[in-house]
Amino acid sequence: MNELEIFNQTGEEIAELETVKKVLEYAIKKEKLDKVIFNVIIVDNDYIHQLNKNYRNIDRETDVITFALEDEKEMVAPEGERILGDIYISIDKAKAQALEYGHSLLRELSFLAVHGFYHLLGYDHQTKEEEKVMFQKQEEVLHDCKIER
Repeated sequence: MNELEIFNQTGEEIAELETVKKVLEYAIKKEKLDKVIFNVIIVDNDYIHQLNKNYRNIDRETDVITFALEDEKEMVAPEGERILGDIYISIDKAKAQALEYGHSLLRELSFLAVHGFYHLLGYDHQTKEEEKVMFQKQEEVLHDCKIER
């Protein structure tokens, strides 16, 4: 049994989050994962700015930050479970980027959530080869869920 929770800490209604959860549930199935635990936390620019500054030494807001607990050596999960970590998404950045890229907020939130999910699984985009693999996986999930640009 997988445990995926989405927490909206913004105080505003975000109807798209129900669909974002379904997209992430599909990604979990697509990756054939079982007994994974992770959270998505929706925050504002100020909150994500502080996270970025405190944990990455980057003094500005960003769209998504992940905290992959499996990267921590002292992290021990109950047998058979994987505690992946947390995905923080700035609703302010998501709205701005949806406008900038000319697509829906649902598309942007889904992209950021799936992007964060693959980071939690250990995928990265530091090299062209890594980027190709990670972005292909992301786009397949979004396409399969009919979340298009």
